[in-house]
Order: sequence, then structure tokens, then C-alpha cells
Amino acid sequence: MPRTLPKALQDLRLPIICSPMFIASGPALVAAQCKAGLVGAFPALNARPAEQLDVWLTGLERELKDWQDQHPQRRVGPIAVNQIVHQSNDRLAHDVEVCVRHRVPIIISSLRAPPREMLDAVHGYGGIVLHDVISLRHAEKALEAGVDGLILVAAGAGGHAGPLSPFALVGEARRLFDGPLVLSGSIATGDAVLAAQAMGADLAYIGSRWLATVESNVDQAYRDAIVEASAADVVYTNLFTGVHGNYLRQSIINAGLDPDNLPAADKSAMNFGSGGASKAKAWRDIWGVGQGVGLMEDIPTVAEMTDRLEAQYRAARARLAL
Repeated sequence: MPRTLPKALQDLRLPIICSPMFIASGPALVAAQCKAGLVGAFPALNARPAEQLDVWLTGLERELKDWQDQHPQRRVGPIAVNQIVHQSNDRLAHDVEVCVRHRVPIIISSLRAPPREMLDAVHGYGGIVLHDVISLRHAEKALEAGVDGLILVAAGAGGHAGPLSPFALVGEARRLFDGPLVLSGSIATGDAVLAAQAMGADLAYIGSRWLATVESNVDQAYRDAIVEASAADVVYTNLFTGVHGNYLRQSIINAGLDPDNLPAADKSAMNFGSGGASKAKAWRDIWGVGQGVGLMEDIPTVAEMTDRLEAQYRAARARLAL
């Protein structure tokens, strides 16, 4: 790595953070990702009711410690928890307090820059905060607030995603900031992980590839649809949450909607109160997915997928004599 990264991002098996995904990222998926030597992540709002967040973290910490004791030679990646920083999220203070109590090493903040008291609390025990951004303006606001790194959500990312090319977004962000940069957007192979580093990011942010794994908390129909889909089957719309994102065309059709004639939603539609957006609940069968879906042809375990990513990553480095 060209830069010295925070301790939580060092000594990973691969430079990968597994992105926190609505519904799909549960304890089984996160545990498997961490055991594979990657950063495993989940949204705090996936743990419902709010009291489940403490239960999830306690269980994950115990499981990972026991696994590390049994496999002392293996790398175990850290846990990351996503916090939605939005005025409608009435769980934010509670969820941050739980994460601080558990000393979660990585907090991923989304939608709005985290408040000073949240940053101070996480920094107080040595944790770091990485913030999702889709533009340079959002990046500037997050850095002014004091975040430790940026997650650049470029065009093609699954779920909420920005419209910018990764080349443009990484290039502009790197001129602005010399700290940790993580790139998201259609990254589904080890080759793409190396490409993210080549353009100036430090780590890759992979989400959709983990949807089609044995451990993901989704219906089998969702996994099968991913295996059958290509990039042409991804629809970009803000209808379902008020924020633009990428969704699987077939799931929109299954909901009785025309994916080619979707109305636009107002940002005021966003509501993350008491554990999740009402629209997200209403549209829980609308499936988020990235444009890299066409590269997903099977449903492996997380361990098998990580082995594959590592082999691809090393082969790509060898081809470029790195």
C-alpha cells in the first residue's frame, strides 16, 4: 500500500471492505467475511428491534474470538457497522452508543456527515469512521466534519449509488485527500480490486458479489436472479427510497411496475425511523444489485469466493509484473 492506513485496515487478506447491505448482511454473512480475512460489515438498522444490535455484536465477537483461537495462523478481519446519519433515524444515538460500548473498530456513516459527538466517541477508543460519498462536494463536507476516510460510491454500485465514473471520482478525491480511499462500483473480481488500487484507491468496497453467496440473508430467488442477470438488467431510480440506486429489473417487474417508466421520488420521502424506511419495508422485494452482476455465475460460500478473489488478484498482479 502506498499510504500508511489506520490499524483497522491493515493486515487484511485482501484490500476489501464488504459493504453493508440492507437485509442481506446478517451475522452469518459478516462472520464468514471476517473469517475470510476481510472487513465484514452490516447496517445497524438490520438488527431489529434495536436491542438486537447488542446481541448481534456480542455473538459475532464471541464467534470470531473462538474461531481465531482455533485457527491462530489465519487472519480475522474486523467488524464494521453502518450508521445512517439522517434526521429520521431515531435509532442513531442508541446504535452509536452500543457500537462505542463494543468498541467496533470501523464505523461507516452514510447520507450525511457524522456529528462531532459521534466522531469523538468513536475516536475515543481508537475506532475510525469512513463516510460514503457520491461527489466531491459530499467528500469535502465529510472531511470538514473530521472523518478518517472516504468510501467513493461510483456509477454501477449496488443499492444507493452515484452517477460519476470511478476514474473521475477517485482522481478528484485523491487530489483533495491523502488518507484512506475505498472505491465502490461494479467490483466483483480480483482484477477489479487491483484496478481500484491502480487508479488511486486503497481498498475495494464489494457488495453485490456477496448477495449470491450461501451465507447471505436473502431468498434463494434473489440469488438465482443475480446469477441469471447481466448489467442490462440493472435499473437506476430514486423511487424506492428517495435516493438514487441500482435495482434488479426483474424484481421491479415482479412488483407490478414498469422499470422503463418509473416516477421520480422526492428526497423528503426518506424515512429511517424506528429501524428502517417505511418505503424500504414496502419495497423489500425490490432487489438492489450492482452493474457487476453479469460476472456472477454461481452461488459459492464466502470462503470459496474469497479464495477466487485472491487467485484473480494475484494473477492480475503477475500479468502486470507487480
